[in-house]
Amino acid sequence: MTSIDLNADLGEGFGRWQLTDDERLLSVVTSANVACGFHAGDAATMRRVCEQAAERGVRIGAQVSYRDLAGFGRRAMDVPPAELMAEVAYQIGALEVFARAAGTRVSYVKPHGALYNRVVHDEEQAGAVVDGVLLADATLPVLGLPGSRLLDLAAKAGLPPVAEAFADRAYTEQGTLVPRGQDGAVVTDPGAVVERSVGLARAGVVTSRSGSRVEVRARSLCLHGDTPGAVELARRVRARLEESGVRVEAFV
Repeated sequence: MTSIDLNADLGEGFGRWQLTDDERLLSVVTSANVACGFHAGDAATMRRVCEQAAERGVRIGAQVSYRDLAGFGRRAMDVPPAELMAEVAYQIGALEVFARAAGTRVSYVKPHGALYNRVVHDEEQAGAVVDGVLLADATLPVLGLPGSRLLDLAAKAGLPPVAEAFADRAYTEQGTLVPRGQDGAVVTDPGAVVERSVGLARAGVVTSRSGSRVEVRARSLCLHGDTPGAVELARRVRARLEESGVRVEAFV
């Protein structure tokens, strides 16, 4: 039977402000990418999400990013490799404290936003992320875009690479994500998102923005927690996957 992991970006709040419906999404997904304080999240939020994830048996991932609270980690930044390496390790370590306090651990690492897109092609920044993961825990899997420099360097460093796909993001013909600043970058039709999820899980293909079929072989499927109606959409995606004979389970 085909299987796939469902992950979502969670803990994306700060103080009294909360963006994602963490508790309800944790009843649907199998892996939680928890914001570590650099693009969103704070200590209390990280602790709460780790406790809720542990209660439900959901795997906890460190969603590391550039230090950019004001821009939600989605602005391009140039960070020296040594500094980026240290900041990646710092974020993983902070989340690990709360994961262990909840009786579990950080199970993987996933870059967020501008950093995620940068390490698709940028060798230096990808290498700094890998070095940061190695510094924190040399056993952690790394999530990223199939064919990215990040996954290639992670594999060479002995970190398990995990390819990820997005049902609610538009793809180019080259298999990369259409930048968020461009029209049509986010797929907003719930029905289309559901069907794209099945196509990615069962066939490893998605239709690009130009209409061509693109191969995207992935072990994990991301559902964005900050999309309007995210919880209901996540439930529909999971139900449709299971109806299609896809087993939904964590990759670790």
